[in-house]
Amino acid sequence: MTAKSHADPEPLPEVELFTDGACSGNPGPGGWAFILRHPKTEKEMERAGGEPETTNNRMELTAVVRGLEALKRASHVKLMTDSVYVGKGLSEWMPKWKANGWRRREAGQWKEVKNEDLWRRLDELVARHNLTYIRVAGHSGHIENDRCDQLAVAAYQKYLKKRP
Repeated sequence: MTAKSHADPEPLPEVELFTDGACSGNPGPGGWAFILRHPKTEKEMERAGGEPETTNNRMELTAVVRGLEALKRASHVKLMTDSVYVGKGLSEWMPKWKANGWRRREAGQWKEVKNEDLWRRLDELVARHNLTYIRVAGHSGHIENDRCDQLAVAAYQKYLKKRP
């Protein structure tokens, strides 16, 4: 038996995070959903929620934020989503926005970053984890992505019933 050195940190657990957001109209009632899976133990968590008036992009971001918030400790996270918006935001846009004080250039002028509150929260969460983004094709038979879509749509359905 070997003694564990305090200098050797424990390896990060590996998890898979599947996410999706949906809207009925854009803007309109929206829903988000995630499936969080620990492949080693096969434990899974599904969560979903909705808002009466939102956008599809906000719901896509919210799904990722809520999924990462559900993690109790730093992890290697394999994020699988059909959202190009989330993927480009994480890999291309967010570093530039941060460097420019959370502003973006549009037509030669500085503009506010849309959904800045969610991007800032996502930035905080990503800093705690080792995240890999993998784009999956939406509505293509990807089991977990399709399940997230079903959960997200179901989450906004309750808001449709309340409309006149």
